[in-house]
Amino acid sequence: MHPIGKICSPYKQSKDIPIQGIFNGEAEAWIELKEKYVSGLKDLNKFSHAIILYYFHKSQSEEVQGRPFLEQNKHGIFAIRSPHRPNHIGLSIVKIGRIEANKMYFTEVDVLDQTPVLDIKPYVKYFDTRENVKCGWVDKHFKDGNIPDLTV
Repeated sequence: MHPIGKICSPYKQSKDIPIQGIFNGEAEAWIELKEKYVSGLKDLNKFSHAIILYYFHKSQSEEVQGRPFLEQNKHGIFAIRSPHRPNHIGLSIVKIGRIEANKMYFTEVDVLDQTPVLDIKPYVKYFDTRENVKCGWVDKHFKDGNIPDLTV
C-alpha cells in the first residue's frame, strides 16, 4: 500500500482530537490528493459522507489489548479503535463539505494533521447502515440515549 494523499487537519497533537469526529462537527479538515488521483474524486461531491482509510503514522507500538477512552478495563484491540493496531489502519466517516481541485474538504474530523490517506470510499446508507446493532462494551456508556462526558 502507498498513500494517495494526506489529511490537513486542525489537530496538531493527539490530545486535541475528539474521541470520534461526530462529537465535534464544526472542525474542518481536507484531504490533499496526489495529482495522479484527482480524477478519482469525480462524482464524490454528490455524496454527503465518505469513509476515509488512513495510516496511524505516529503510532509507535502494537498492542493486542488496550484501554479505550471510555473505560478503565482493557479490551481486545479488535474490539476498540486504538491506533496501536497490528497494521495501524484507521477509519473515519466524515461529512463532505466541498471538493476543489485536488482537495476534499470535510467536517466531523478525528484525525491528526499530516496523516497519510490510503483510500476514500463513499458512505452509502443502503450498504453501510445496519439494523439491530449491538455495540458490545460501548452500549452501556450510551444507555437510554445518554452521551457520556467525552472530554479528555
